[in-house]
Amino acid sequence: MRVLGIIPARGGSKSVPRKNIAPLAGRPLIAFTIESALASNALADVVVSTDDALIADIAREYGALVPFIRPAELATDEAESIPVVLHALGEMEKLRETPYDAVMLLQPTTPFRDATQICHAIEILSTAPGADGVVSIVDVEGWHPLRMKRLIGDRVVNYIDQGFEDMRPRQVLPRVYIRSGAIYLIRRGSLLRHCTLVGPYTLGLLIDDRSAVNIDTKLDFAVAEVLIRETLGMPLE
Repeated sequence: MRVLGIIPARGGSKSVPRKNIAPLAGRPLIAFTIESALASNALADVVVSTDDALIADIAREYGALVPFIRPAELATDEAESIPVVLHALGEMEKLRETPYDAVMLLQPTTPFRDATQICHAIEILSTAPGADGVVSIVDVEGWHPLRMKRLIGDRVVNYIDQGFEDMRPRQVLPRVYIRSGAIYLIRRGSLLRHCTLVGPYTLGLLIDDRSAVNIDTKLDFAVAEVLIRETLGMPLE
């Protein structure tokens, strides 16, 4: 299966300036995703889609391809993932002069997903010919929908109305999962047909909480710094 790995990394970011190349344990954030993608040896090409010259240079330094610059209209705060993915797919297929079988989106803001998980996702799809794709999921644990609330005026009500307040321990509640954002893998045909990264028949790749960590704010960076330094045995500064 020829899979195109796409790492989206625009230059703008409101929460953390230049977030995709902000330092994490002494390296630019995007480096973690590039390295895991290349280490998997499962992707035909690993390309970074960016509108930013500095991000492009750093991506090339870590071994990713950056054969095109993302158009400005696809790099705004309002830009959605699908047009970015379709643009990258089109550019790479023009470059390689042959279609890919599938596309994997790897967001640089989930740096702890690893090469083994990338390979596992591709293995799952390869052995399920009827499936559209694979998406990484993580257990919601304590953030269970049966515990969630909404406000009607000032009144707190159950988001899911069971007719009673569910005070059962988390361990006995039915297991519920949420997309982690670490891995989106979809067959080329399904992507073009449905214009979505999660097709009608998508399989799940369950990953652990650490692999699912998503970085969006300065606090997220601080937490990730602690996690990676503990993993590597590096002292906290």
